[in-house]
Amino acid sequence: MKYNTRLLGHKYICTDPYRLLRQLILYLLLPLLSLYFLYTLNLILSNANYSPPEPCPSTTTTTSNHLSFTDSKIAKTKYNETGLQHIVFGIAASARLWDKRKEYIKVWWRPNQMRGFVWLDKPVSELNSTVSPHQHGLPILRLSSDTSRFPYTHRQGRRSAIRLSRIISETYRLSLPNVRWYVMGDEDTVFLPDNLVRTLAKFDHHQMYYIGSNSESHLQNIYFSYNMAFGGGGFAISRPLAQALAAMQDGCLNRYPTLYGSDDRIQACMAELGVPLTRHQGFHQYDVYGDLLGLLLAHPVAPLISLHHLDVVQPIFPNYSTGALALRKLFSGPVRLDSAGVMQQSICYDKVHQWTVSVSWGLAVQVIRGIMSPREMEMPARTFLNWKRRADYTAYAFNTRPLARNPCQKPYVYYMSEARFDAAKRTTVTRYDLNRTDRLACQWKMADPAEILDHIVVFKKPDPGLWDRSPRRNCCKVLTTPDSDRSTMSIDVGVCREGEFSQI
Repeated sequence: MKYNTRLLGHKYICTDPYRLLRQLILYLLLPLLSLYFLYTLNLILSNANYSPPEPCPSTTTTTSNHLSFTDSKIAKTKYNETGLQHIVFGIAASARLWDKRKEYIKVWWRPNQMRGFVWLDKPVSELNSTVSPHQHGLPILRLSSDTSRFPYTHRQGRRSAIRLSRIISETYRLSLPNVRWYVMGDEDTVFLPDNLVRTLAKFDHHQMYYIGSNSESHLQNIYFSYNMAFGGGGFAISRPLAQALAAMQDGCLNRYPTLYGSDDRIQACMAELGVPLTRHQGFHQYDVYGDLLGLLLAHPVAPLISLHHLDVVQPIFPNYSTGALALRKLFSGPVRLDSAGVMQQSICYDKVHQWTVSVSWGLAVQVIRGIMSPREMEMPARTFLNWKRRADYTAYAFNTRPLARNPCQKPYVYYMSEARFDAAKRTTVTRYDLNRTDRLACQWKMADPAEILDHIVVFKKPDPGLWDRSPRRNCCKVLTTPDSDRSTMSIDVGVCREGEFSQI
């Protein structure tokens, strides 16, 4: 057989098709087949030590709209394992006010369950006592380090502001293990620990966070900063931010000698670090005077975390000599039974008597003759005075409504007198009694609550997962109204059912 060839460069290439096919197989397909064989062999060897994952635990199939146990765990935030053991408190205190204000700390502090330090300017009796601070119901007491080397030039302030601003840094330098959050407060700041944990568990403690709230006074926020967490209301700093603050704070303090207080010095350092304030409505500075009732009865739809300045306002319950004693009543009942729902407002209507009913769970129930819209009721009534004595109602950092001038529209306030848990029904039962005060005569023919209603009983199931859902007021429903045979109203409070709302 004669083969045809042609010259290509210096080589002769065969143009016979059969021979060309054999060359193609020899030089192209055989290497590809070899690579495929080696790849397959590698897969076989790599799978030799493979073991399949363990099967997921079997769950019962259900047609319910509720999440299964497994689904509910997945639905929770991935930081929800944060607990009290991961928080360290730094409490600012002075020896001059210690004997009175330590009673506030005893209200909320849990010995042997919480970690924290009271930082004092001078020694107090408990500091040198042979009895453990925990036996006094207090955190560990420590003396702040000397700050005389730092400049302070504000004419109206006090040098103690420098000492207080270093509490977080000094606490961090103690190198306590397993700390995720450092929480700052004053000796007269009262925390609700479980609500604090619920809030901080929603944030990634590996990141830099500066969490707190502003003052209620618009002027205070202008004088200092709307970007500042007011320290009396308490604020929380994540561990990475505390570490960064401790490394640079002393130099930062030297750069701001003209600032007034400790919390604006903290905020100045935060500005240098580039970390903004994450605002949370549950921290309360309470830069007000008088009666907190209007603020407490219309608490924001957020967990109550802290209360402050309780020395300069009336006790939250009447007929108590001190604010600390009144708070013990709140903590021994509602806070113990269902801290997530404390002071959360619910609004409903007694349509038999044409009354508006507003429940601030665990504190009080208002009954008002006539129908007031939820838009009005969720706005705090001005039972309090501004921090700046000459400021009018426009000086608040939120909307308020005036007190009723018509005696017929003045609310009747029923304060919590008893709180218990009904184990059989798995329901909290709180009772509220009328606070009888002198009132001007009302000419309306509408029924007078003071004449026919002595007590209000509220039924509510504990709801620790309240703040795992989107924020919404609980709904309430008047179950029974007073009549000639009874002087008690009963109310049910709980999560709003589908289609339920505060219908006027």
